This record gives sequence, C-alpha cells and structure tokens, in this order.
Amino acid sequence: MTAVDGRAGTRGLRAVLLVDHGSRRPEANEALASAAEALRRRLPDRVVQCAHLEVAQPDVARGIDACVESGATDIAVLPWFLAPGRHTSEDLPRLVAASAARHPGLRVAIAPPLGSHPALLEAALDCVAELERGG
Repeated sequence: MTAVDGRAGTRGLRAVLLVDHGSRRPEANEALASAAEALRRRLPDRVVQCAHLEVAQPDVARGIDACVESGATDIAVLPWFLAPGRHTSEDLPRLVAASAARHPGLRVAIAPPLGSHPALLEAALDCVAELERGG
C-alpha cells in the first residue's frame, strides 16, 4: 500500500473507497456500485464508497469527501484495475493526495491494483473450469 498521509494518531472510523476508470456506459459504473454494496455487507463496521477516475461521478474528490462526511479518519483506496499503469501509478495518487490535503489529519493508503492479488488467479482458474464444463 502507498501511504498518502502517514500522520500518527488515534484511529477513528475506517473507510474503503473503490476507484475504477469510469465509463459513459451506466452499466459499467453500476458494476462498481454493486461491488461496493457487496463489500459493505462484508465490512459492516466500515464506510464503503465508490468513485471514478474519469468520465463518471462521483469522482475521487467526491468519494473521499463522502467518506469523511460519514466520519472516516482512515481511508483505504482500492484501485479497481487489473494492472499498474499511468492511472494507478500517477493519476490516482495525485488525485488522492490533493483530496486528502483538504482534510487535515486524514490518513489515506492506496492498495496496488487487483491484478497483483493471488486470489485473482484463482478466480481466473474458476472461470476457465466453468467454461470447460460448458458454463
């Protein structure tokens, strides 16, 4: 994880902000909202919001603001991307840092893209197995 603001202090309410690219297609943006809702059910003690880098709303600034307005003092930003690239290496850290700077004391960390997580390989293998079974 990349820390944007590592100030020490007492932890308060934690939040998770899912961030994808954003799309002109509503169904693509709704897929992220559905993922956020599923995560919310699994993490009932955390605020879970979603945001988009481009094209759609809420943007990253509004997503961070929504987390803070819900009482979050610590935000884990989860890039909903498969591979590292300009968006996850440059754009997202820049937007998160600018947004976090508007909230003194806020701690934010950015996770690596999902593609680097070992469970994604397991999900890919499950998909292949399902296709081979005729699914």
